[in-house]
Amino acid sequence: MSTELESTRKALRDAVAQAERAAELARLLDAAQAKLAAAEQSVEEAKALAERLSEAEERLAVEEAAAEKLRKDLAEQRFQAEVANWKLSSIKVARWNRLGDALKSGKSNPVRLAKGLRGAAKPVKRPTAPKRKPPAAVKPKDERPGAAFQATSTTRTLGGASFRLKPFRVPTGPNTRPHLTAGVIADPHVEALLRYEWRQTTGFTPRDFARVLPLEVPHLLVVESVTQGPWAEEITGEPGEGLKALLAWCAERGIRTVFWHTQGDVAAYAAAAELFEHRFTTDLTVAWPRLQFGVQPRVHNPLPLSGGRIDRVLTLDQLLSEHLTYPDVLTSYRWPAGVECPPGTPQWRLAELAACGTPIGPEPDTRRAHVALRRAYQMGTMTERIDELLDAIGLPSARATLNTSVLLPIADPYLMEHALAQVAKQSGVDQLIVIGPPESEQRARDVLPDVEIVHRRTQPEMTVGAMLGAGIDLCEADLVAVMDPRDVYGAHYLSDLRRAFLFSTADIVGKAAFYAHLRKPQATLIKQPDAEYTYVPEIVGATLLARRNALRELGFADLTDGWDEVLMRQCRTDGIKVFSADRFGYVRVRDEDRWLLGAAQLVEYGSAEPHALI
Repeated sequence: MSTELESTRKALRDAVAQAERAAELARLLDAAQAKLAAAEQSVEEAKALAERLSEAEERLAVEEAAAEKLRKDLAEQRFQAEVANWKLSSIKVARWNRLGDALKSGKSNPVRLAKGLRGAAKPVKRPTAPKRKPPAAVKPKDERPGAAFQATSTTRTLGGASFRLKPFRVPTGPNTRPHLTAGVIADPHVEALLRYEWRQTTGFTPRDFARVLPLEVPHLLVVESVTQGPWAEEITGEPGEGLKALLAWCAERGIRTVFWHTQGDVAAYAAAAELFEHRFTTDLTVAWPRLQFGVQPRVHNPLPLSGGRIDRVLTLDQLLSEHLTYPDVLTSYRWPAGVECPPGTPQWRLAELAACGTPIGPEPDTRRAHVALRRAYQMGTMTERIDELLDAIGLPSARATLNTSVLLPIADPYLMEHALAQVAKQSGVDQLIVIGPPESEQRARDVLPDVEIVHRRTQPEMTVGAMLGAGIDLCEADLVAVMDPRDVYGAHYLSDLRRAFLFSTADIVGKAAFYAHLRKPQATLIKQPDAEYTYVPEIVGATLLARRNALRELGFADLTDGWDEVLMRQCRTDGIKVFSADRFGYVRVRDEDRWLLGAAQLVEYGSAEPHALI
């Protein structure tokens, strides 16, 4: 009897436990569905806002065009009124008109008639005919970098078909070295490469430089081997008087002068170049110091056009026509599914295309395009090139860095070796904050001998959020990364993620698009593949890379599961921008995850690393 009673009690306990687990699973499922619904609602709201913004911009463009037409019509009417007044004045001073007036006024007075005829015989200067003037501008000049450097060509033609594009918006700042001012004489391409590296003064001529440059005296003068404009004749052949006067003006004020040969026969510029303190060239056959082109992250980046790419691979000739200005070229770079470039295409052109995320070759391939983008940046950015230039001419090249501290919370000692191995793969780690068991400190020093290690022990019942909160005040680098000891990170994970800070205006960068692997079903999934290179409501906490000061102000919730959701919610409340980078370099690893199964797309049954780690 007692055995049956005990069996019954055990069965009841098992049933209660199963009911509790079922209730917990149901609660988790309801919570996941609620989050999914909220996310879908946020996406719909974002799409609606984007559509309204696009419509508002189109209406603004129409209104601006109408206002411009009215200004032109008003200017024409004023001109026609001036013409009418001029004609009337010309008639009044005409000799035949003055003779008629004299006869009319002196017909009853011979003396007045004689005096009037003598006056009419004298020559009188006729009024000057009016000239058309351009309509007055209604907006003051915006001096920010790129403000007057925007794309204007909104249509492209292929095979007789016309395509309307929303032009890539060239950013108006910020610049890398706001403490430094440069006077620059350059063609539009080079001007686009340099404009974000310092405060830049352009547009002055041989006739007005002495009036323009004193408004903000530059620290250096950079002159490219330009082929057009008012300075082209001054620097080719025998140096012009305007160039000599400019260099003398700089010498009187201790302003460094730099000549940069980027195009044309160097012999044509040799005489003028000798007048400069420093000379650089992109030509490997010229015996001057090298200063090669680099990609400019502010304009050469994978930020997409609002309408996306067309599903066509174009030749370089189809992509770029002669009438396009350089801002329009930046729009074209982002337009096709891929570009076929002929042999002999300049290396800088290939790098710019790759940096914009455009696949190069006959077949579009996003994986190859990502690797090419990475290589384009590894070849050097203009920021790094200007560092070299400033070091060579003796000016300080101080600027903000992307130094990184890594926060690594290790709650489970069995994950220690795996977690430290993931950090050891990364480049550019200056400091590692380990919050974990006692043995993790020495092991971290062994695995990362060149990285500053700071260790704090975990306390019983300490949540992951509490561990991160204890570590954030120990971070010293400009950027702070959070890594999850359960997940897999590729060797280029941090370097790829840091790149987003070069072209986005976000304080937090991470991944909303990513690969995941579930061990029990051996399934590889991809979450939100369309969320690459865009501002998003939230990213995964295990991929968080943030500016240190912003993260300190936000803080971490005292939670193990969901600390990142609370953080993202606070970002939305405070208006802090969050940016989602590419999908590669990271794999979220779990035994099972019902939320992922319901929210992600199945890639295959097998390992995720061949898909994610490139």
